[in-house]
Amino acid sequence: MAIVDLLSPAMFVGALGLLLLGYPVAFSLGAVAILFSIIGSLFGVFNWTLWGTLPLRIFDVMSNYTLLAIPYFIFMGAMLEKSGIAERLLETIGILFGRIRGGLALAVVVVGALLAATTGVVAATVVAMGLISLPVMLRYGYSKELATGVIAASGTLGQIIPPSVVLVVLGDQLGVSVGDLFIGAMLPGLLITGAYAIHIAIAAWLRPDVAPALPPEVRNIGGKDLGKRVLQAMVPPLVLILLVLGSIFFGMATPTEAGAVGSLGAVLLAGANRQLSWESIRQTSDATLRITVMVMFILVGSAAFSLVFRGLQGAHVVSSFLGNLPGGQTGFLFVSMLTVFILGFFIDFFEIAFIVIPLFVPIAQTFGMDLVWYGVVLGVNLQTSFLTPPFGFALFYLRGIAPPEVSTGDIYRGVIPFICLQLVILVAVIVFPQIVNFLPSIANTL
Repeated sequence: MAIVDLLSPAMFVGALGLLLLGYPVAFSLGAVAILFSIIGSLFGVFNWTLWGTLPLRIFDVMSNYTLLAIPYFIFMGAMLEKSGIAERLLETIGILFGRIRGGLALAVVVVGALLAATTGVVAATVVAMGLISLPVMLRYGYSKELATGVIAASGTLGQIIPPSVVLVVLGDQLGVSVGDLFIGAMLPGLLITGAYAIHIAIAAWLRPDVAPALPPEVRNIGGKDLGKRVLQAMVPPLVLILLVLGSIFFGMATPTEAGAVGSLGAVLLAGANRQLSWESIRQTSDATLRITVMVMFILVGSAAFSLVFRGLQGAHVVSSFLGNLPGGQTGFLFVSMLTVFILGFFIDFFEIAFIVIPLFVPIAQTFGMDLVWYGVVLGVNLQTSFLTPPFGFALFYLRGIAPPEVSTGDIYRGVIPFICLQLVILVAVIVFPQIVNFLPSIANTL
């Protein structure tokens, strides 16, 4: 095997090694790019003039209008979290469902779906629901496994339910409409949410001790007070969701424009709840800036990594390998999904999207695959990866805020049933592409 065929795969090994040692992702990618460009030039297989194209590549990425939706959606989610809307939403739905066994867990699923449709950020959703609902669920006798499992699983709904930041990035890297991805992901997201709810209902029916109903003194409030709470806590977020997703669905706004509307709506909701202050704006802006800058640094590092990787003929090596797999399209789909699933244990979806997905797109196009469907399948796959022990990111987020009496083993055991449900939905989406294509076909006819 030629030396060039070994250098490009070795770049991934080097980057993964630095990540496991704890170095920041962006700097790991940049360092590996510089190191392997030196090695490649020593062997006469890398042209240093390629580095001159890096500023233009970075400028092209930075001027991408689609990626502007990322800070908007992050700002919207952070503002809703700081304003306490998520907490009041969970409390209200918990009271509505509290009279049935498993009602609190069902409330977490519903709120997880609603927060996913307003934030699109997994870390924010898992942490917010863990801090709000886990102590309450444990106080009223829920098993640690079910409580932690439903919180972690519901938190990952932000990966697939629009307006998911994951789908924004995937749409950009796949070269397809983010709006089509949003619409195509709605049915899979609802299927996963429904599967979670059915599992909780069955578990509570078979074992009432793991998910008891709330005590009467907690759930019994006057009908007038309950109606007022519903109007104040549930209606405003639902209106915001309809404004953001409805404007995209009916073609009235691009995802970036809808994100701007959602950000303004979140500020108005915070003001209506008397939670808008200079401090809350500062904290929200700081959180948005931190995440956005992290993404930009990763973009620069991944651009350098990709430049050197392609300069070492890595794209050709990958294309030859994936294009000649046994089974053709099925073999490629299996290997690409397995690769993304395993990488999801170790690195964030931003790195996966910017480094790996561009290598898969040409092969997927060669096989004539529907890239909108492929993007949704990737989103569901990443959601499952983020939830899978021992390295799932959602598990670490929940472990960081869980009380001492909840062990890591409790969290791992709790998510296993939800992982199985997600795998069932993933297979269903692969076998029946109509699940993804149905709503976009309707939207395109309107």
